[in-house]
Amino acid sequence: MRPALQRSSVVAILVCCVLEVDGTAARQSQQPVFRGHGEAVRVFVTATDRDGRLITTLGKDDFEIRDEGKPQPITLFDITPQPIRLIVLLDVSGSMEGNLPLLRAASEQLFARLRPDDLARLGTFGRNVVISPEFTHDVRELREAIPQGIDPDAPTPLWRAIDDAITAFGDGAEQRRAILVLSDGKDSGPTGFGRRIASQAEVIDRARADNVMIYGVGMRSRQQRTMAPGAGPGGLQAALLADLPDPGLARVAEESGGGYIEIRYGEDLVSAFGRIVDELHSQYLLGFAPPKRDGKLHRIEVRVSRKGVKVRGQRSYVAPEMPN
Repeated sequence: MRPALQRSSVVAILVCCVLEVDGTAARQSQQPVFRGHGEAVRVFVTATDRDGRLITTLGKDDFEIRDEGKPQPITLFDITPQPIRLIVLLDVSGSMEGNLPLLRAASEQLFARLRPDDLARLGTFGRNVVISPEFTHDVRELREAIPQGIDPDAPTPLWRAIDDAITAFGDGAEQRRAILVLSDGKDSGPTGFGRRIASQAEVIDRARADNVMIYGVGMRSRQQRTMAPGAGPGGLQAALLADLPDPGLARVAEESGGGYIEIRYGEDLVSAFGRIVDELHSQYLLGFAPPKRDGKLHRIEVRVSRKGVKVRGQRSYVAPEMPN
């Protein structure tokens, strides 16, 4: 019996080895990686069909990258999910008072979708801008950073919050950096004497320079207190627009290569947060060698040859400078 048992054991081991090799080959065929030599400008690209569904079956030859209108050879192509360093920024201004339960539910859904190699921090902006002290994968720690209440008179320092979040990433140019911003109002501007001011233009410039993707989620206010409109047509128009998100958030998201979603009454904020995380895990990483090392801003365009496919990615980068 022993020789028979030994033969069966050997066969079992060989079968396991074949299955493991086949499984590895299958994963590699589903997740092709092409890497050239030298320093590359990294561009994360989202591909969708006409209905907004993610497409993850494109190959390197389906893409074209243009730098200042000129096609560039693609030296890096990777569709394996890249680890994310994510900062979630939640608007806790007074107008968000009625949105707090939705805010908590959406944040917890987002944390549950993080992959084991993803790390996140949670920030809030209202009376102050507060960002949790370190990147973590501990869902309990992230959940505890969600506020329990909202100051009904708190302002909306939107641009200062995003600027602080970019700073919070620190060093590490190779890290995958993304900021998800949820807000229902317009930037309130300076909120006190001596506080640093940040503008929409400065945020766009910093996102380009630091290679940070910004995703915006805008929603209407559900403030528990009612506000009486001013007199005349102008007052009524101001009241109707007062609860709309800042239109500049969409432009910041587009310029940084992220995306923007506006949540209307009856739509699901939880699903919106989940879609953004799914997108970050389904992006293509493309790279090319910078044609000029002039330290200047370069406009780039990503095109795709397959019909019916739309692509979205960063629109510019700051070229490295030649060493002295």
